[in-house]
Amino acid sequence: MADTEVPRREVADEPSFLEKQRAARPWFDHLVRAGERFQAQQGDSHAGGITYFSILSLIPILMVAFAVAGFVLVGRPELLDSIQEQITNSIPGSLGETINNVIESAIDSRASVGLIGLLIASYAGLRWISNVRNALTAMWENQRESKGFVRTKLGDIRALLSLGVALTISLGMSAVSSGSVAPQVVKWLGIEDGAVVGVVLRILSTLLSLVLTWAVFLWVIARLPREPVTLRSAAKAAAIAAVVFEIFKQVGAAYLSIVSGGPAGVAFGPIIGLLVFVFTTSRMLLFCTAWAATSKGSLELAHVPPPDPAIISPRVVVSDRSPSRAAALVVTGVLAGLGFSGLLRRRPR
Repeated sequence: MADTEVPRREVADEPSFLEKQRAARPWFDHLVRAGERFQAQQGDSHAGGITYFSILSLIPILMVAFAVAGFVLVGRPELLDSIQEQITNSIPGSLGETINNVIESAIDSRASVGLIGLLIASYAGLRWISNVRNALTAMWENQRESKGFVRTKLGDIRALLSLGVALTISLGMSAVSSGSVAPQVVKWLGIEDGAVVGVVLRILSTLLSLVLTWAVFLWVIARLPREPVTLRSAAKAAAIAAVVFEIFKQVGAAYLSIVSGGPAGVAFGPIIGLLVFVFTTSRMLLFCTAWAATSKGSLELAHVPPPDPAIISPRVVVSDRSPSRAAALVVTGVLAGLGFSGLLRRRPR
């Protein structure tokens, strides 16, 4: 019987296949830790909330864009006439006239549309940045002390404005590097434009876009959480996020070119593609944040909560006062007294 129990204990104590792989491959162990942190902190739910407020913010942003376009068209009536003429030629009949009337009414109400859109965009933007910061903080498992409603909202406004500036700089530099500015610089330098120069410019623009995207993700992962962390712990995660994001952009561009071939794709393809892109990017960002938070350096610097306070409770023991116990004590006392008196009588005088 004892011989059969020993192998069972050895089999039970033997590590599983996953544990062996984690022990043999540190990168795989880090990946598993990141996945566990992502699941434990409900990363999918946070990504869904970010996606919801991202799509919700597009409506007031479009309202503001239409209002700006209205102010531009009012100042340039020849451009407005050209647009209306193109609409009439492209869409003949009553539908073209209806669209032109909608454009004119939108231009007339440009101030109210812009003001309402700006107010709604401000609210949706604050809700969006609040969800993003809460999600990133959850991935880091930081202990956050409440700073009050006003200070929290002021911090969200500051974070939203700084993120907008960073994205504007990044997108602007990417547009400059990939647009017509780089070929113009080549012409100024007197370099002949050829296949080799085109390939070099393409590589340089891609590298610059990666660097700018990495800088934005580094700032988001390390500075947007409620309790900022060190830039060093987020550098590798930001590099991974930048590479994956560039791949997402290329796949998204290919998707839009495919679905825009038919009328159904033109109507619903961009909306579905936008939803998938935002949700996938949000999940990727949160997973990379969890990857940064579960590195060995970050775990060593992580906040360790103090242990729970010790609770000292007095223990009251009630003695047994049953009649049988009392009788036993009396008998014991009598016998002890008789024994002691007998010893006294035997002592010589």
